[in-house]
Amino acid sequence: MLVGTFIKTPAVQVVELLGLAGLDFGVVDAEHGPFDRSAADLMMVAGRAAGLDLFVRTADRSATSVLWALDIGAAGLVVPHVDSAQHAVELVQAARFAGGTRGFSNSPRFGRYGASTIEEAMALGDRARIYAQIESAQAVAEAEAIIATAGLDGVVVGRADMALSMGLTRPDAPEVMEATRHVLALARAHGKAAIVVVGRAAEAGTFIDMGASHIIVGSDQSFLRASALAAASDIRALCPRHQEQQA
Repeated sequence: MLVGTFIKTPAVQVVELLGLAGLDFGVVDAEHGPFDRSAADLMMVAGRAAGLDLFVRTADRSATSVLWALDIGAAGLVVPHVDSAQHAVELVQAARFAGGTRGFSNSPRFGRYGASTIEEAMALGDRARIYAQIESAQAVAEAEAIIATAGLDGVVVGRADMALSMGLTRPDAPEVMEATRHVLALARAHGKAAIVVVGRAAEAGTFIDMGASHIIVGSDQSFLRASALAAASDIRALCPRHQEQQA
């Protein structure tokens, strides 16, 4: 079981702290966080220093977004809104040199700034893991064909968007949970990574029982918020005056 979190703050210290915390990986969130290529590039440097694998959740599934995230040396990609088998094929094509259409230059970080030969750089580049987010009713309906796509390493179940696509607002609604179970089972049957996003660690057990191989729990922001709230609550509980004022 591998455990990671989303990184939504463009600060290298966040990566260093998460590396010291013993997480297996982090996901730099360029879809919902304030990351352009320059900011994400700095995070990759910090990830290497901290010994923490960093993925990039791209802003979209375009070839441009895929290319820059891989060029800066990401361990892999989490690509949103892969809703069909055709989307999955196009994603793999954009992300791979061998059999794909990824534009080549060995001058970025992944190619060791030109120190790698073309053959070495292509081999290094194609080691990046490519994960498709399954986060719509359409994607669930096409999940087996998406997951079976050659060159795709696994899927990430995004329950919040999935719920919204079903006309629901709760990611733990029975329909969403059953769809999640279905997708995870397919991923495991095809020998691919079965990844679930959870808001709190306490939720993870349910998805581990369903066969999840990776858990992405919360984010740097949610960890900070939860710790601050807990600390304030614990300290105030020790203060009789505060308790009297609240009464």
